[in-house]
Amino acid sequence: MAVVKTILTVVFIIISVALTVIILMQESKSAGLGAIAGAADTYWGKNKGRSMEGMLVKLTRIFVILFIVIAAVLNMSIF
Repeated sequence: MAVVKTILTVVFIIISVALTVIILMQESKSAGLGAIAGAADTYWGKNKGRSMEGMLVKLTRIFVILFIVIAAVLNMSIF
């Protein structure tokens, strides 16, 4: 069981670093003065799910779920 715990710990560290990098790559969610002029209704504002920003949001969700699951497994006393 020590081998499984070591492998999970390494995967946990890799996910932690990847999650940090992905979060730092994302743009700010505050609209600033662009919200006053209605800049949020542009083509890129409507199709964010298909852009690079949308992909980063999806990856963030996946890595957060993996992070929580692995953290819970590592904290169980069966190892």
